[in-house]
Amino acid sequence: MGTIALLLIAVAAVAVLLVLVIKFELPAFVSLLLVSMGTALATGIPLIDVVPIMVAGMGKVLGSVAIVVGLGSMLGRLIEVSGAADNLAHRFTAILGPKRVILALTAAAFILGIPVFFDVAFIILAPIIFAFAKIAGLHPMKVALPVAVILLTVHVAVPPHPGPVAAAGLTGADVGLMTIFGLLISAVVGVVGYYAAKIFKVDRIELGPSPASETLEAATVVADNTAPPSGSSPATTGTRVLTNVPSALTVIGLILLPIVMIMIGSTMITVLPEDSNAIPFFSFIGAPTTSLLVGVLVAYLVIGRKAGWDRKKTSSVTNSALPMVAIIIFVTGAGGVFGNVLVESGIGDALSESLTALGLPVIVAGFVITSALRAAQGSATVAILTTAGLLSEAIATGGYSPVEVALITLAIGFGGLGLSHINDSGFWIVTKYLGLSVGDGLKTWTVLTTICGVAGFLLTWLIFLIL
Repeated sequence: MGTIALLLIAVAAVAVLLVLVIKFELPAFVSLLLVSMGTALATGIPLIDVVPIMVAGMGKVLGSVAIVVGLGSMLGRLIEVSGAADNLAHRFTAILGPKRVILALTAAAFILGIPVFFDVAFIILAPIIFAFAKIAGLHPMKVALPVAVILLTVHVAVPPHPGPVAAAGLTGADVGLMTIFGLLISAVVGVVGYYAAKIFKVDRIELGPSPASETLEAATVVADNTAPPSGSSPATTGTRVLTNVPSALTVIGLILLPIVMIMIGSTMITVLPEDSNAIPFFSFIGAPTTSLLVGVLVAYLVIGRKAGWDRKKTSSVTNSALPMVAIIIFVTGAGGVFGNVLVESGIGDALSESLTALGLPVIVAGFVITSALRAAQGSATVAILTTAGLLSEAIATGGYSPVEVALITLAIGFGGLGLSHINDSGFWIVTKYLGLSVGDGLKTWTVLTTICGVAGFLLTWLIFLIL
C-alpha cells in the first residue's frame, strides 16, 4: 500500500477513535480495540494476523505496566487510607505555604524522575498530589499537570531512562554529555511547564472517579496533634481526627525506598564494567518490579503497625487498590494494541521515510520525525529509537563534535515528549489517575506536553547553534 494511503488511514483512525470516545461516549477500551481491528484490516494486514498482532500489542504494554500499576497503587492506597498522605500534605503546606506547594512538588518530581520511570513515579505521587491539593485548597490539576510533565520530560531526555540511553547507543552520543545537557535543559523545560500549566482554566474541569482521589470528597484526615485552623474545630471544618496516623517522615521514607533502590541499581549498572559479576544483582534490585514489591511489603508492615490495623484490615486495604486500577490497566493495554497495529501496518515507516526525504537539518529532522512517530504510534521510546536508527548514518558521517551529537540526540528525545494522546499508554495513566475525561485530557495534558516538547527542542537547538 502506498505511503499516502497509509497516512490517510492513520489520520482517519485517530479521528474515528476521537469521535467514538468523545461524541458517542463508547468506552475507551472497546473503542481502541474496535479502531485497532479496523485499522489493521484497512491497511491490508492478513486476516489471520489481525488478532495475533492485537494480542501482541496488549502483551507488550501490560508486561511492563500491569505489575507496576498494581504495586504502585497498593503502595499509594496504604499511604492514602491511613491518613498519611493528608498528614504529609498538612506538614508541607504549613511549612511552605499554599503558594509554594506546586513549585515544591514539581521540584521534587524532577529529582524523583531522574532514576524512576514516568509511570512508576506518577503512580507513586498521585495520592500525594490529591492530598496536597486538598489541604492547600487547590484544584488537583494545578498540581498534577506541572508534576506529570516534568516527570515525562526527564523520562525522554535524561539517562538512565531507556529511550535516551538506547538512542545514544545508536547515534554514538556520549551518555555523560547527554546527562549534563539533558538535566540542564529539562530543568528549564520544567519551569516552562510550571508556568504553561497556569494558562489552563482547570477550575472549570470536573474530575471523575480516580484511584488516587477516592477520599478527595471525604473529610480531611489529620493526625491528633495537628491543630485545626484558628477559630474552628474538627466538627465545624469537616475535619476528622485519627489518632494513629503515620508521620510525614514515615511517608517520605516509604516513597523514597523504591526510588533509592531504582537509583542505586541504575547508577551501579552505569558505572560498573560491562563484564562485572555484580551487574545482574544491581539490575535485579533496581528493577521497578523488585523495588515496588519491596516498597509494598515494607509499607504493609510499617503502616499496618503504625495505624493500629490488624492483618485482616491491612490486607483488605492493600487489596482494595486493585479493582480501582483495573480500568487503567485495561485501557492502557488497549492503547498498546492500537500502537502495535500502527507499527505493524507500516504506517510508522511510511511516515518516517516521508519526513526524512524533506532534507531538513539533522537536528530539526530528528525532532520532527520523532514527534510525528510519537503522534502516529504512541510510544515515546519507540519513536525515539526509530528516529535514532534512521538518522544514525547521517550523524556518523556529518562530522559533528561530541557535544553536537549529544544535542542532536537530545532533540530526538524531546520529539518524544509532545503530542501524548489517545494512542499513548501514558495518556491513559495520567487521565484515568486524575479522573480526566478524554476531551479534557486532550485540551490540557496533550497541549502541555507539546508546549514542553517544543520548548525543549528550541533550547537544544539554540545551544547547538551557539556551540
